[in-house]
Amino acid sequence: MSTSSDRTRTTAADADTLDQLAVDTVRFLAADMVEAANSGHPGMPMGAAPMAWTLWSRHLRHDPGAPEWPDRDRFVLSAGHGSALQYALLHLFGYDLSKDDLRDFRQLGSRTPGHPEFGHTAGVEATTGPLGQGIAMAVGMALAERMLHARFPELVSHRTWAIAGDGCLMEGVSHEAASLAGHLGLGRLTVLFDDNEITIDGGTERSCSDDQLARFRSYGWHVSRVADGTDIEAIDAALIEAGADPRPSLIAVRTVIGHGAPDVAGTSAAHGSPLGSERLAEAKRRVLWPDESFVVPSAVSAHCEQLATGGRTERASWEAKLAALRAADPGRAGEWDRRCSGGTAYVDDDAFWDQLVAGLRVEPTPSRESSRQVLAALTEAVPELVGGSADLSGSTGTEIGASSVVKGDYGGTRIDFGIREFAMAAVLNGISLHGGFRCFGSTFLVFADYLRPALRLSALMGQPVIYVLTHDSVWVGEDGPTHQPVEHIESLRLIPGVRVLRPADAQETAEAWRCALARLDGPTVLVLSRQSLPAAPSSAPPRFLATDGFRVVRDDPDPDIELLASGSEVSLALAAAGTLARDGMTVRVVSVPWRERFEARRHLLPLPPVTVAVEAGSTIGWRHLADAVVGVGRVGASGPGWAVAAHVGLTADGVAAVARGALDSAGLL
Repeated sequence: MSTSSDRTRTTAADADTLDQLAVDTVRFLAADMVEAANSGHPGMPMGAAPMAWTLWSRHLRHDPGAPEWPDRDRFVLSAGHGSALQYALLHLFGYDLSKDDLRDFRQLGSRTPGHPEFGHTAGVEATTGPLGQGIAMAVGMALAERMLHARFPELVSHRTWAIAGDGCLMEGVSHEAASLAGHLGLGRLTVLFDDNEITIDGGTERSCSDDQLARFRSYGWHVSRVADGTDIEAIDAALIEAGADPRPSLIAVRTVIGHGAPDVAGTSAAHGSPLGSERLAEAKRRVLWPDESFVVPSAVSAHCEQLATGGRTERASWEAKLAALRAADPGRAGEWDRRCSGGTAYVDDDAFWDQLVAGLRVEPTPSRESSRQVLAALTEAVPELVGGSADLSGSTGTEIGASSVVKGDYGGTRIDFGIREFAMAAVLNGISLHGGFRCFGSTFLVFADYLRPALRLSALMGQPVIYVLTHDSVWVGEDGPTHQPVEHIESLRLIPGVRVLRPADAQETAEAWRCALARLDGPTVLVLSRQSLPAAPSSAPPRFLATDGFRVVRDDPDPDIELLASGSEVSLALAAAGTLARDGMTVRVVSVPWRERFEARRHLLPLPPVTVAVEAGSTIGWRHLADAVVGVGRVGASGPGWAVAAHVGLTADGVAAVARGALDSAGLL
């Protein structure tokens, strides 16, 4: 919208190019947002505005009127603290983000939160802010593009772009993800490195002397440098060169944080605090900018509208291709629609699941092996299911499909992530955000600590990533306490939005997979055993897990004691129940693979005089559900699994003794 001061700006600087006018618009919109909120990060947007404008105006293929167009380019602001930069661009290009939204920057309930949030603001592709994860999610998006292109070459051919800062490149996840991207040859990924040599504590020389270009070159990336971050033509040339190279690209652009801000430009003082009204006013005066807030010159508005029209034209051309596919091959078009909708029709196919469960082993089997059987069947039935492990597919039972995804051939379903747990989880987030696939990753439960930050983002973004975490307790045995998770199950349950399922046998494992696949609004963790688990007796109906979260596996009339257990401890509880029954007590045993759902459905079971909970880990979360608990309150030990379990009190006799003690304390023995 034109203002009275547009003419002043245009007359005083007729020599300025439209690009420079747009760059200044982006800079001051961002600075005005931070000033209005009295909170935020003005320095990064002011320094990175030229590179961001060049990318958005000359290279990014998008349609603001259809922000979910499947073949749009993806843009990830990995340096999410610079969110005002992205909001300024979204506003200028006509996304559903008004000036009032910009004025509400960082306010409760606004569409311009402090860091970009997926699902909250149109045009934001990923929740970023935890540094480094944006790069890793961009790798996942670029990988998903190549994999979907291999299946639908006529419909998928876009690029993935990211802007990252020094902090992103210092975080270890960027190393993991960049290595994987180079190995897989993801040439349609370009990362612009905002190389301003500043971190919160000061200059980067205080803590880092990496040669970033050499590092990325060693990963198999194309690298280049732009010496002047205000040189739009040089940035454009570097982006063109990157687009022509078959490797993923890193472009280091030397910028000045807080560009143009008196006294603080080029220093950490410009990083995370408002400039202040006087300093901001002086910055505007220096470039003859109006002393007003949230100014958008009409020439910039018109130019952005013209650019957006080009995006609409490209989308219309793509929609014609989709229409042609529908006419020529309705079957493939139907598969495309199912993938894009994230549909779960296969979850409702009771005959499929009945047949699958009937084919599972009836003898004692580790739940990781039951999961392997389920996953093998799902791989045939659900072509959009892809995933892999952090170099543990044989141990976690996740070696799916006929072939792996490799450089130059992205048609496989198995992704070999290597020993990169954090990047694996972040890349899975990127694949899920991109769309077209359901995805899973796997490692040992104890290594959930390595991927936890990305799992947390899965939950924040509501992404239905499935995490297969095996070797779930001290029963791991000889590998010792470093590999024996104790606090991990409970700590995962503490993350809001994470669904933790710990099945007790083969049937429950199948139900857990079905429950995980049915969920579209967040991540699910399947916690699986290394040791064999016998089938638990039950007449529970199919889908009991999704409805109730529990099943009764022993139900004596008028029980004196109720034993609650999950996973491998269900068979332990059943053995303890037999011991107690021989002493004349009546017992109910409840398998609780999904504790949170059980809590909500607890009223379905009449409360007995005494309840005891059993789980091979921290018992903190069970204490409000039971009169006594049996668990592991210490680290494990090295030795055979049965011996270690006995060492920490996980025996049938031990559980029975605790139950008797609880009855005695209640005056019932």
